[in-house]
Amino acid sequence: MYGTYLRLGIPVWASDRTVIRAAQRKLTRSARRDPAKREARKRFYREMLEHHANAQRLVAEFRL
Repeated sequence: MYGTYLRLGIPVWASDRTVIRAAQRKLTRSARRDPAKREARKRFYREMLEHHANAQRLVAEFRL
């Protein structure tokens, strides 16, 4: 999933809302609207936010 995060094409200091919007665009229309896939969507968004937070920590730590 880290590869998917990298393909979102967002800067490291983007807001969480921007991450969610970019991740949402990566899903197909049926995946976004199907109630049966709600938990999978939540896991996907949470994982994207986790990768984003890790990237922010790395940049802050190494002052890139």
